[in-house]
Amino acid sequence: MEHAELEQLSDLARDAAHRADADCPCASRTRIVLADRDDGTVVRHGAVVVKAHAPGIDPDEHAARIAVAALDALDGILLPPHPHPHPTLPTRTADARPLTAWPYGTPVDPADPDAAPWEDAARLLARLHRTPPPPGLPPMRAPAKAALAVHRMRLADAPRPAVEVVLRAWATLPEEPAAAPDPALLCHGDFHLGQLVRDPRTPDGPWLLIDVDDLGLGDPAWDLARPAAWFAAGILPPDVWSRFLDAYVAAGGPAVAAHDPWAQLDVPARALTVQTAALALAKSTAEQRPLDEVEEVMIDTCARIGSLRTELSPPASS
Repeated sequence: MEHAELEQLSDLARDAAHRADADCPCASRTRIVLADRDDGTVVRHGAVVVKAHAPGIDPDEHAARIAVAALDALDGILLPPHPHPHPTLPTRTADARPLTAWPYGTPVDPADPDAAPWEDAARLLARLHRTPPPPGLPPMRAPAKAALAVHRMRLADAPRPAVEVVLRAWATLPEEPAAAPDPALLCHGDFHLGQLVRDPRTPDGPWLLIDVDDLGLGDPAWDLARPAAWFAAGILPPDVWSRFLDAYVAAGGPAVAAHDPWAQLDVPARALTVQTAALALAKSTAEQRPLDEVEEVMIDTCARIGSLRTELSPPASS
């Protein structure tokens, strides 16, 4: 976002947190940009964040997804929208991006990986997947995002050897994802630890899921695919993966069979591996920087997938 647009978003966040003519009692009155990416810009003011969602999204689908976050049935699972946004808060930016206001919740601390709430996340996902979805929801976007990442990589003029490695792994995936369960289940669509915050309504509140931009109906195995891919790549330790998966199954999560979770996870995990590697190549090329260590691992995992043309099996050490 350009500087002037960020200033406008900051003003909107202030108005969402206070009356427009009120003095600001917040400890920090400066603009705090929590995220500024192609898929959304998030600015915080005090206890409120305002999000400018991605341009070009379907307004009806977007409205249906936001409405889900406010449902009583999802209370304690999804962070609800801000209950009393300023009445003059517009619904769209000048370039027609949808605007929403949310309470600010404390996120997972990336500097303390040992404290990452993997079991809490697994239980939240299991509860989400077990919740009957409301009518009118679109499909969740997880399967489509892998294809979009590959397209972005193709356009980025990334180094050809690495691109070919990712494309060979991409070629191992079925052209059409497997059919979703019937009936399709409620899915987050983009789960990772950055999608967790503490419930701001109570001191040191429980963890909640945020960001419903990709939420919808589909196969819940896709919500487990990113940690599964990290485990298969050797990034997520086996004991952490086991804790996450065991907590999900114990909470009644329907995405996988306890005796053979990889029967459901193989294709989504391969797709998330390709997606992560493709985005790494696109972003590193645009930023004119080398791949970092984790990105290199995902490229290497794509090489393993492409050479074997078989299931993305867990590391041998597991």
